[in-house]
Amino acid sequence: MKVSCLQENLVKGLNYVSRAVAARTATLPVLTHVLLATDGGRLKIAATNLELGINCWIGAKVEDEGSITVPARPFSELVGLLPTDRVELDLNIRTQTLRIQCGRTDNNIKGIDAQEFPIIPAFDPAGAAFIDAGVLKKMIGKVVFAAATDESRPMLTGVLTKLEDDNITMAAADGFRLSVCNGKLKEPVADPRSILIPAKAVAEVARILGDQEEPVAISVTPSRGQVLFHMQNVDVVAQLIDQRFPDYQPIIPKRYDTRTIVSTADLLKACRQASIFARESSDTMRLKITPNDDAEPGKVTITARADETGDNESQLEANAVGIGVEIAFNVKFLIDVLSIIDAPQVALETTAAKSPGLLRPVGDESFLHVVMPMHLPR
Repeated sequence: MKVSCLQENLVKGLNYVSRAVAARTATLPVLTHVLLATDGGRLKIAATNLELGINCWIGAKVEDEGSITVPARPFSELVGLLPTDRVELDLNIRTQTLRIQCGRTDNNIKGIDAQEFPIIPAFDPAGAAFIDAGVLKKMIGKVVFAAATDESRPMLTGVLTKLEDDNITMAAADGFRLSVCNGKLKEPVADPRSILIPAKAVAEVARILGDQEEPVAISVTPSRGQVLFHMQNVDVVAQLIDQRFPDYQPIIPKRYDTRTIVSTADLLKACRQASIFARESSDTMRLKITPNDDAEPGKVTITARADETGDNESQLEANAVGIGVEIAFNVKFLIDVLSIIDAPQVALETTAAKSPGLLRPVGDESFLHVVMPMHLPR
């Protein structure tokens, strides 16, 4: 293999695949490596930890075809320190050593035969669903934060993704909150499907998307065990979670006694202030809603107390219709969801102190978030 490419493109490609490199304690040493291979006049860079695999292609001048795997960490560190110039990669097949030349630097890194690198499935457009990159990125941002990080319940560490007709629905929950977001596909899919994708993989797709404008293809491998996101010059492949995601429809409140509309930015700011004092009380924040009356508009009073630090109270003007209610939430959960709502106003629908609250961006029916209440402090 003998190829040359721009240092900045090589850095970018390595950054794309970096999250798929296995930890140094991996049982297979090749999983701590990145694959470098010529492919159709381009340089292919790939990494996999067997749960997540990423293929990336960058422009290159190919003189001789070939492939090699090199240790990901030292190679990435080296490339990052090279001059912003053309990088020459020359493989000695006999010794499996890659020579890296750039400017006045000359380096050699020993690798492992590329035949030992696991196969990462290639994209097949047959049966794929296509979605605007911006729509997908926004949907991921609205649900992925609600997925569980505790591996004791694997089904909650994933993002349920449903594809039906020209609709896509993503949902994530951790047992204390639920996010559901709906979007539109570029065209209807022939076969409806429901897959559970690891949240880490979905977050990786959002990171790679960046400012991409080309549509993203979502396909399931023939074995039905993996999902593939095909982007511009990058493919992300992830093992699906082979468990059933809980039926979340019964969790979504179907009625409310109080609907409160308040400024998203003001509520977020008040929650951030309350979080300073809520840390000592399991992040508990008290929220008191006073409905509108003939004389004045409604209001939302947010309080948090810490025995050692002090206390906080914020009052927000609101359009509150219904009955007065006091309810407690985990303030971090509210900060998480308010941070991803881009509508100027948010509606909070409540019934009682011990019932979940439902948040919706005003004017946006594609997203909802359910948050369970906490014990109301005295």
